[in-house]
Amino acid sequence: MRSYIGIDLGTSSVKCLLINENGIEKSVSRDYPLSFPAPGFSEQEPGDWYSQTISALKELLCGIDRSSVRAISFSGQMHGLALLDKNDEVIRPAILWNDGRSVKEVAYLNNEVGRDFLIQNTGNIAFAGFTAPKLLWVKNNEPDNFGMISKIMLPKDYLAYKLSGSFATDVSDAAGTLYFDTARRRWSEPMLDLIGIDGSQLPSVYESSQPVGVLLPELAEELGLPGGVKIVIGGGDNACAAVGTGTLSKGDCNISVGTSGTVFVVSDEFASLGGGAIHSFCSANGKFHYLACILSAASCQKWWIENILRTDYSEASGLSKETVLKNRVVFMPYLTGERSPINAPEAKAAFIGMTPDTTREDMTCAVLEGVAFALRHNIDLIRAAGVPVTRSKICGGGAANRLWLDLIAGALDVELEVSPDEQGAALGAALLAAAGDMSGDEWSVFSSVFYKPGEVIVPDPGLKKALDDKYGLYRRLPVLT
Repeated sequence: MRSYIGIDLGTSSVKCLLINENGIEKSVSRDYPLSFPAPGFSEQEPGDWYSQTISALKELLCGIDRSSVRAISFSGQMHGLALLDKNDEVIRPAILWNDGRSVKEVAYLNNEVGRDFLIQNTGNIAFAGFTAPKLLWVKNNEPDNFGMISKIMLPKDYLAYKLSGSFATDVSDAAGTLYFDTARRRWSEPMLDLIGIDGSQLPSVYESSQPVGVLLPELAEELGLPGGVKIVIGGGDNACAAVGTGTLSKGDCNISVGTSGTVFVVSDEFASLGGGAIHSFCSANGKFHYLACILSAASCQKWWIENILRTDYSEASGLSKETVLKNRVVFMPYLTGERSPINAPEAKAAFIGMTPDTTREDMTCAVLEGVAFALRHNIDLIRAAGVPVTRSKICGGGAANRLWLDLIAGALDVELEVSPDEQGAALGAALLAAAGDMSGDEWSVFSSVFYKPGEVIVPDPGLKKALDDKYGLYRRLPVLT
């Protein structure tokens, strides 16, 4: 029996997952704090990532045949900036993917450096979430910290470094930095020069299933693992979720409705879409993909249900089709600004179209619809580029709400295949660990255990028409700032 561990470093918690040839054996999660030191800022302490990961691994391995563990791999929140000095000490808290402080740096990159230059050298334009604007912000606002930088890391790569001592990253995560030449799968020298960093400060780049070292002997002893456990570099969370859901071939689509929402479409070739409004990234299996990210998805439902209504989630799951058909309220889901495709970190959420007879059910319905419309805006741009999207897998916490699935299927006019389990990125990381330890034929047999068909949600014609009409209004409304 061979076992593999996937570590998914999320925004609010780390999940450790153990798999073997029989399927998923066990999973353990640990939370860690998120800090908002100023409006628009979002930070975490890398030390919390590491300490909570070790804690989770120790529980995960209790009662397990530890001698069977062959490899560990990683999925991670993308775009985060972790900085180490020459002594490998963390210089400042990590700046996260949902941090919006770099508005001026984004404007400089897109408008002064120019979108054409960015697309030519990276395949993408600048968004506040990306790593390059964060580095420029540190350079402009914390020059002493910038001068101390010895190593620049993405979140999951910090874990890989702490576990193996290998300074490494993978192509899928590197593609989200905006200083990576996505088409050629290497660092972009013109962008490094522009930012004022050099290759010695950056990790070596690998494909996602490549081993980059082994678990440090002292950690192997602490965890009770055998020597020589491989450390496989893994990938960004969306690329790993694609592996975990079997979204691997050209044209395959996966929609995730988690804290944020994403649309992920696989491509065999690199291309830039929508003038860069849709991200073009490397995949975890040697291919490329188009990625659109909306900053607030299930977090909109959480905010509305928990903070405003102060009730439980039956409020959202108990809505009827009739509520959808009669509702005329529109919700703009920009609670933390917006990324794809409008690239407006200063955007604000809003309810529009309320009248004296508007009910709380109408507003709850509008929240769910608004997220579906934001996803459709991105799907429309991908389709306009000649990429047909008629069917998609769907995962994430929001997929637990059946009405929301019906709304997304209707708004996007796609058949949705619901993932039979919700392990997503953690499972993808574990499967990448296995890929780094097996031949291709072995992995094909091994991974087939995890790719089981799920329930298919077909668009309801009545919902589709009602949502089409309201989506037209949604697109005509101005973005509030």
